[in-house]
Amino acid sequence: MTVQPLITLRNVSKVFGPVTVISDVTVNVYPGKVQVLLGENGAGKSTLIKMMAGVYQPDAGHIEVGGRTVVLPTTRAAEAHGIATIHQELNLVPTLSIAENVMMGRIPTRWGMVDRTALRSQARAALDLIGLDVDVNTPVGELGIARQQLVEIAKALSIDARILILDEPTAALTRHETESLFRIVEDLRGRGVGMLFISHHLDEIAEIGDSVSVLRDGACVAEVPASTSEDELVKLMVGRSIDDQFPRRSGLHSTAVQADASPADAENPLPEDVLAVQGLTAHGRFADVSFTVKAGEIVGIAGLVGAGRTELIRAIAGVDSYESGTISIRGRSLPKHSIKAAIAAGVGHVPEDRKGQGLVLDASVNDNLGYATLASSGRFGLADFAGQRSKAQTVAERLRIRMHSIDQPIRSLSGGNQQKAVFGRWIIAESTVLLLDEPTRGVDVGAKVEIYELMNSITAAGGAVVMVSSELPEVLGMSDRIFVMRDGRLAGELSAAEATQDTVMTLAARSVGDTTITDSNLQDKDIPA
Repeated sequence: MTVQPLITLRNVSKVFGPVTVISDVTVNVYPGKVQVLLGENGAGKSTLIKMMAGVYQPDAGHIEVGGRTVVLPTTRAAEAHGIATIHQELNLVPTLSIAENVMMGRIPTRWGMVDRTALRSQARAALDLIGLDVDVNTPVGELGIARQQLVEIAKALSIDARILILDEPTAALTRHETESLFRIVEDLRGRGVGMLFISHHLDEIAEIGDSVSVLRDGACVAEVPASTSEDELVKLMVGRSIDDQFPRRSGLHSTAVQADASPADAENPLPEDVLAVQGLTAHGRFADVSFTVKAGEIVGIAGLVGAGRTELIRAIAGVDSYESGTISIRGRSLPKHSIKAAIAAGVGHVPEDRKGQGLVLDASVNDNLGYATLASSGRFGLADFAGQRSKAQTVAERLRIRMHSIDQPIRSLSGGNQQKAVFGRWIIAESTVLLLDEPTRGVDVGAKVEIYELMNSITAAGGAVVMVSSELPEVLGMSDRIFVMRDGRLAGELSAAEATQDTVMTLAARSVGDTTITDSNLQDKDIPA
């Protein structure tokens, strides 16, 4: 017996101005199955799911729900057909309660007033479906990312969703949190819910998916089983093989960490300290942090959620202040809490939250690329807009930022291309110290390699990179040295040769009384990154 799809996008196409974003694509989602949608940033995945969600309408082709052709002019119309979307950027209001967020747009009323009893009851029923045992009166902003993700799923199920679109649901989750989410997905699969799942973590696909639709340049180039090898999936995505996912090239960094090198050896002098941090302390965030980074080095900073990694990077970048300690760039001290001084000294900062902290979403690609240098590149108090535009165009082409115009709003770019733009800003600024906080989160494998090559180019030119990442393979694959943070302090330093997942996690774990808190159980608690 042939099973009918819950939803079908049949030969759909979508055009924006002169650019064809989706071309003649067909995708089916079946009951109790997880259809994985895979492709590079800019391949058309977001546009495709927005058609399913009622945000965009196809310019050609049509959508079928339960075998019948439908028109989805709004997100409310999509919800009426049982379609719910959980976006990578969560659509929750932090100051409202969990109950209010779950029932948003469908708040029960009585006699013209909010029926608080019914509100809490209906929200509680939705949370019970996914096993989330929290007080529904809790402001959602007090939850960690993992539980906020579950609130979004509960919100979707509260509208009796039969079709669930999960857009990068694991991008900000730890492995333990991801495993919890996957258990919920399995439960939903057992109830006959059909799911479209987008992820850049290739190792998740065989674990959670049934089949994979691969997009490239707006076209569906293949539909393959979820058991297809990662190498083959990469080749389908990017049109070529990627032999080395962590292309850390030898160069200046090869001498940067030689403990037995002699400073007196005039023929082979040690590289200079580009960045020196001494005794840096910010009460409640980190304490007595000291380390140096040499020219040509990539230094990774690992640790559990809440270890103080992001806070440390923000302080070095001048975003946040600190109580004591010093930061020096090539021997010159940086003043506290001065982004301007940090930029002038050659420090670039790619923040963890690119949309909230790294970009002005309504501004153009051109403007976002030039924000770090607009003032410094001007003459006689006037901005050099023509010069800035020329540099921005050159850098955008070098980074292969997918766009139809450098003047388009940056919010219209895919997440990976937005991330490239943040990097591009510091290339234009000629930064020699690059501070990276989760630099490849939500970025496809092809774009990741391009970002790693940018890091290589910085170090090959004598600069330095400090990288915070929750992806241990990335830290291990791209770092010359690794510092591990625990409870706001440096717990240890590992060379590339001695660093393994086990040695890093041993340093990252901590003991409280008789209980050892490790990656698995510490990250299950809602501690902010």
